[in-house]
Amino acid sequence: MIFDTAAIDFAPIAPLPLDVRWIHGSVSAKHNTDPDIQVHHYDEHTVILRQNMAVNYEAPFLFLLFGNERAVLIDTGATAEAEYFPLRRVVDELVGQWLAKHPRPGYGLVVLHTHGHGDHVAGDAQFADRPDTVLVDRALDTVREFLGLGPDLDVPAELDLGGRVLDCLGSPGHHAAAVSYYDRYTGLLLTGDTVYPGRLYIADWDAYVATIDRLIAFADTHPVGHVLGCHIEMTDQPGVDYPFQAVHQPAEPPLEMTAGQLREIRAALDRVAAAPGQHPFDDFVVYYNG
Repeated sequence: MIFDTAAIDFAPIAPLPLDVRWIHGSVSAKHNTDPDIQVHHYDEHTVILRQNMAVNYEAPFLFLLFGNERAVLIDTGATAEAEYFPLRRVVDELVGQWLAKHPRPGYGLVVLHTHGHGDHVAGDAQFADRPDTVLVDRALDTVREFLGLGPDLDVPAELDLGGRVLDCLGSPGHHAAAVSYYDRYTGLLLTGDTVYPGRLYIADWDAYVATIDRLIAFADTHPVGHVLGCHIEMTDQPGVDYPFQAVHQPAEPPLEMTAGQLREIRAALDRVAAAPGQHPFDDFVVYYNG
């Protein structure tokens, strides 16, 4: 068999509108007819997935990025059972479709995480026996060793997918092993649960403030098209979030945020000044238990 292995040019592109209506649950989860996983092609080489809220109220977003030599899946969702959350099947189908257009032998997959909380790693076991796959454990030391992140978190590591490079920024504060990923090709900054339109749960105040400062500094020197976290928990009313464990969110704001909103979060942190409690702002809620 002859493979067309011509390299794809992953030169930076202008930001694209997401232009998508995300599945957002149902009044009755029993009668939900949405797919278990929503698939949205941001572009030919970038896929955004969302887990059905009727399967798990967390409804996390996941990201599948294709390079010339391998793809990376960032996060594996909130449900382990393939019967209810067929992530491996969907990813295999997407990889197969991509390879049909861009055939190359020995194409690999790396499975990484934005952080180690259960709603981002539950589907890991579905990939444990997948050929040509590296499943990176959620543990802090394992993540940093694999990515090459050193003790100075102001120095990002690089993950090369084959002409498509991700900058990996240590992002503790919500979770000790949190990592944000910047895709030089699309300009997407993937921030996990560190930044998203929802409840920003802070476990380590000083580390979180340093992480936001780090993200702002990075965005000041790199063209960030969209900031994409892993949840939507706000309503479209400023300062109002959906109840915890809500399974129907018909009036969600967009997933995408801006680099400018990183500064809004930083200003909010100054206003909160490490005071324990729930502190609502227009586009997010700062949660800190002290």
